[in-house]
Amino acid sequence: MDRPVIACVLAGGTGSRLYPASRSDRPKQFHSFGGERSLLSQTMDRTAFADERVVLTRESFADEIHDHAPEAGVLIEPDGKDTGPALVYAAWRLRDRFDREPVLICLPSDHHVTDEAAFAAVLERAAEIAVETDGLVTLGVEPTRPATGYGYIVPTRSDIDEDGHAAVERFTEKPDREEATRLVDAGAYWNAGIFAWTPSALLRDARESPLAPLVDALEDGDPDGGFDAVDAISIDYAIMERATDVSVTPLSVGWDDLGTWDAVGRVLETTRDDTANDLVAGDVLSIDAANNVVAAPDSHVSVLEVDDLIVAAFDDRILVAPRDASQRVRDVVTRLRERDAF
Repeated sequence: MDRPVIACVLAGGTGSRLYPASRSDRPKQFHSFGGERSLLSQTMDRTAFADERVVLTRESFADEIHDHAPEAGVLIEPDGKDTGPALVYAAWRLRDRFDREPVLICLPSDHHVTDEAAFAAVLERAAEIAVETDGLVTLGVEPTRPATGYGYIVPTRSDIDEDGHAAVERFTEKPDREEATRLVDAGAYWNAGIFAWTPSALLRDARESPLAPLVDALEDGDPDGGFDAVDAISIDYAIMERATDVSVTPLSVGWDDLGTWDAVGRVLETTRDDTANDLVAGDVLSIDAANNVVAAPDSHVSVLEVDDLIVAAFDDRILVAPRDASQRVRDVVTRLRERDAF
């Protein structure tokens, strides 16, 4: 491909569902969760093919980015208003980095991937598709189970064409288990939140979306005013679900979104030894206990005759919850924020 490629890695969130490991001053992308290197560092390795790599983050995290991604540029979003405004801002800022308009590969910094080379190859192909179609491209993960914690992408047909992509019929937000099973059986994909587009393509569709005031303000040289003019909204709600030029290309590698303690446990299950529990770190004594996610790097934890729990202890904070309540950990964070204690 004769277009430059810029990998834009999103690292501005705090990861509230991984509390208490992830806090307002210590977001999840700077953690390793059982690995040797941080999630952000691992993500940067997967984008080594790009001509330029940029980390999109908030100002309070900027100084620490270079500890995890010394090879990357840092782009600070004016305000934390979810992925919609952030990615439109990135497209506007990065569109003139090269003599030719680049292709942007936009991906989160908190994913687990089993085959790095295959993953990078799909990203490169997605960039090519974005140029060929002059549209928006999303990666769809081939599901391994009827997960209720992910959104789904429904293609217009179940057989992907020889060019490696299909038009998107619709996006479906997190379904219940019955609907998730139906979607998997029908050939839908998990929505990984990984995208490819040219800046002009994204900004074109953004002008027909709730983010139009932001685009206008950016063109007038007033990014702060543009962020003030729009509400916090995800890129899916703001643009992807409304656009008519969206394609999906399959991602057929082992993948997980490390957004919850349950997901961390799933990843550890593939690498652990014969222990009955998923141990992120720490000194753990387990007696007749199984399928617990235990994360306590600086503490001793004993678990006795309990199954399917999250036990996470970081600094002076301890979380104990059923493993299947992983998505609700953000409710704890909401209450703590109300008390100014997050």
